[in-house]
Amino acid sequence: MSVPGATQATSQRILDAARALFAARGYRATSMQAVADRVGITKAALYYHFASKDEILRHLTLPLLDELEEVLNEAETHGAPEAVRWRAIEGYVDVHLRHRETLSMLVRDMTLLVQAPVAERFRAAITLANDLVAGPGCDLEERVRACQVVAGLGDPVLLFRDVPVDRLRRLILDGARALLGDADLEVAERPKDAGRAHPRGRSGGRPSALSEAQAAQARLMHASGRSADEIAERFGVSRATIYRCLKT
Repeated sequence: MSVPGATQATSQRILDAARALFAARGYRATSMQAVADRVGITKAALYYHFASKDEILRHLTLPLLDELEEVLNEAETHGAPEAVRWRAIEGYVDVHLRHRETLSMLVRDMTLLVQAPVAERFRAAITLANDLVAGPGCDLEERVRACQVVAGLGDPVLLFRDVPVDRLRRLILDGARALLGDADLEVAERPKDAGRAHPRGRSGGRPSALSEAQAAQARLMHASGRSADEIAERFGVSRATIYRCLKT
């Protein structure tokens, strides 16, 4: 007779092995035999735990989707639009960071993202995230900006997998603030030197470059009709620095 704890542990080992193989090789290129070999069990034993590869996929994706929906629904309860916005953004990023390998698996085989019910749930979650970040009564410009922010929250999680989670989270949130025109963070939220684009020279003059977050905000200000003089004054840099930023 099977011991429930041992059965559960084996099921988790199967899921962990499948997640790693799906991310490395692709879902369709990975056989059930390959999963069984990775775990060190027979194929028959594997089928005892999971009836099919599709069932394994469902067990891998459901926690990601459940948590994403949960944090967005929770964010809606915070009343003030600004609080709702940042609860949604932070929750969205945190879920992506927790399920980094599962996301890599899905992106590795993009056809998985268009299958029901995964596709419908992802679309609904992204639509809700866009609405929460934009806020009520927003115009088209604000809706587009919100869409850009949400789209930019997940990609860095996949592209910069070697960056420590805490640092990557901070950088992603800094970028979101810059896109939303809220780049002036509390000092406690930034490293001591993060507020400066570049160390000032010996003479204590203007910095000669902008940080990535400041550069992003400068481009957005220019796109909204602000002059180079206004932007330069805002960041305490020369117009030449702003022009260089706008050309890149």
